[in-house]
Amino acid sequence: MIAPTPMTRREHFASLAAFALFTLALARAAGASAEPFSWPILVARAKALAGKPWRPVDLRSHAHDIDYDAVGQIGYREDKTLWADNAGGGVRFFPLSRYAQMPIEVSIVANGRATPFRYDAALFDTKTPALTKLMAESDGFAGFRIMNPDVGDWLAFQGASYFRSSGVLNQYGLSARGLAINTSVPGMSEEFPNFTHFWLERGPDSAITIYALLDSPSITGAYRFVNRKGAPAVTQDVTATLFARKDIAQLGIAPLTSMFWYGEGSRRQAIDWRPEIHDSDGLALMTGKGERLWRPLVNPPRATTSSFLDTGPRGFGLLQRDRNFDHYQDDGVFYEKRPSLWVEPRGDWGAGAVTLFEIPTPRETDDNVVAFWTPAKQPRRGQRLDYAYRLNWLGGEPQPLSVARATDCWTGVAGRPGHEPIPNARKLVIDFAGGTLAGLGRDDARAVIDVKNGTVLFSAAYPVAGARDSWRLTADIARTSDQPTDLRVFLRKDGNALTETVLYQLHWPDG
Repeated sequence: MIAPTPMTRREHFASLAAFALFTLALARAAGASAEPFSWPILVARAKALAGKPWRPVDLRSHAHDIDYDAVGQIGYREDKTLWADNAGGGVRFFPLSRYAQMPIEVSIVANGRATPFRYDAALFDTKTPALTKLMAESDGFAGFRIMNPDVGDWLAFQGASYFRSSGVLNQYGLSARGLAINTSVPGMSEEFPNFTHFWLERGPDSAITIYALLDSPSITGAYRFVNRKGAPAVTQDVTATLFARKDIAQLGIAPLTSMFWYGEGSRRQAIDWRPEIHDSDGLALMTGKGERLWRPLVNPPRATTSSFLDTGPRGFGLLQRDRNFDHYQDDGVFYEKRPSLWVEPRGDWGAGAVTLFEIPTPRETDDNVVAFWTPAKQPRRGQRLDYAYRLNWLGGEPQPLSVARATDCWTGVAGRPGHEPIPNARKLVIDFAGGTLAGLGRDDARAVIDVKNGTVLFSAAYPVAGARDSWRLTADIARTSDQPTDLRVFLRKDGNALTETVLYQLHWPDG
């Protein structure tokens, strides 16, 4: 890749002048006037909104006629791309449809002033007269996306407070959200806040800043996303200021949403011909004390909540660690290229827990995994909360590990191969790889296994034959109750951990 030529001072001011003229042209075309805009102004607006009764945004019923096939026949005109000359990519907008019927309001920010960007059917190309008529009747956008300079897009906001990135491997997968409310509270319906207004601002370094106003029955919020497409990650620096309208039972900060149907450890659920199907294969955590945890995802028989208590977390995320095409064999959607998403808190988040909520799914079209931070003290009416964090959309590990990591995790019948399986027991097999295992003899390391709702019948740990810096841990686990068995596993030498800690939840065949 040829590095771009640095912009001269004269060219920089010329580009700013051109952008100002473009913004003015937009304002004139829309018949709109610019208004002062800043982060403090947005925070004040969110606070004022929290003092008013919640009013839902009216959905557009006519959008119901724009189904999946119709959406595929509607294209945003390339020559209408906003900031098409931006090195970080221009912006195009999504039409309302059956799957996104809530219109958003959009403004363009320049020099401390915001100009509304109005809907116009002429922004879109349509394939049929019927679609042309529907677009003429429409009155808003459903969301927007930031384009790659060459092909496709790398960031998209659409629906409730959802957004996602294709990451550095250019393949969409899991999503992020602005906020999650009552996601895993028994007996309560989940609340989905909406980003109702957006303000887009182009930065001098090709970064695009997105401001958003969040609204829901329980809370309002001001959000700022500074978005950069680079290597080794697409990054979003997020600042959020929240105002509670009412007491909230469960608040989810920096929520991540993904799909896990089955993987190497759940082959009994593999009714499809492909060996594995998942957008993410595990939850990674870096605790406030610096311990690295890995929790392989499962497709449970019933909705399951797991909480990992912590104070001042250093990071957490849903990762797609397995990057081997042969493990998926899908040459259409390329699961091995799905991005990982790592949340890096900024400032002290205090006491709370990383919450993982998994629900059963019989197909790959359901997002059935959610992970988020839950503060120990839930918000009360009138309370203000401030959070800052970085989202890293990755193709590899979020940070260098000082210990070996888990590379594979299988389950199967317990007992010795070739002998009768041990009843009411399962075998767990975990492979670890990393420099801390280099040169170790068979007796140099031992397995540490803590178990809840189960009993360890047998365990062993040893170097994997023919593999470099790789060890295998095997354990036969007996069932002792009707509840899932929780395991905490790692390898140790002379009191020091050689590997990250694997947290595994073993569900039994009958529930």
